Amino acid sequence: MFMKKLPFLLLFLVCTVTLNAQLKIGDKASMLDDQLQSTIGETTSLNDSKKEKGILVVFSCNTCPFVVGTEDFPGWERQYNQLYATADSLHIGMILVNSNEGKRQGVDSYEEMLKHAEAQHYKMPYVVDVNSTLANIFGAKTTPHAFLLNSEMELVYMGSIDNIWDKDRKEDIPYVYRALNELASHKKIKTSTTSPKGCGIKRITNK
Repeated sequence: MFMKKLPFLLLFLVCTVTLNAQLKIGDKASMLDDQLQSTIGETTSLNDSKKEKGILVVFSCNTCPFVVGTEDFPGWERQYNQLYATADSLHIGMILVNSNEGKRQGVDSYEEMLKHAEAQHYKMPYVVDVNSTLANIFGAKTTPHAFLLNSEMELVYMGSIDNIWDKDRKEDIPYVYRALNELASHKKIKTSTTSPKGCGIKRITNK
C-alpha cells in the first residue's frame, strides 16, 4: 500500500517545496547566472545586471493599469527610469522582468516587450521570464512587485514601489527610494516588506 502511495507523496513533497521556495528577507536569490532574453542586447542575467552594491528587480508587464497608468492613476512605470538613475548613482543595478507567461503569445510577447521598452525609453534591461520561473522563485505576485538585493544577492526589501495607490494616505512614502539609499549607506532597511499592489502575474495556470 505504501509503495502505491509513494509517487503521490513524492509529487506532494515536490509541490510543497516549490510553493514554499519563495524568497524571504535575508534569503539569497538563485538563478543568478541564468541568461534571460532582454530588450537591451541579446541576453542578460541577475549577476550581469547587478552592480557593486546590489540590484533592484521589478516584475512588470506591458499592459497592467498599475504599470502603464490610467486617468485616475499615474502608473508606476513612469518612475522606472528615475529609479534606474537613482539606483545607478548608488552603484545598484536594475532590471525589469516580464513573467506573464499566460500572455506570452499576445500582449506580453517578446516582440511587444521590445515595442513597449522603446516607446517608454526604458534605460534598464527588460527580460522574459520563461515559465514564470524567476517569479516563482522570488514569490512575485503582482505587476509591479519590487525586490531589492544587496551585493551578496540577499533580499533586503520586497513590496510596493511607494504608497501612491492608497487614496487615504496622509503622506507619500517612497519605499523603494528609501531602501535604495539605506542599502547604499550600509544602513538597516527600516521598512523591509510592504504589500505589493497591481495586476496578478499571469502564470500558465492562470490562463
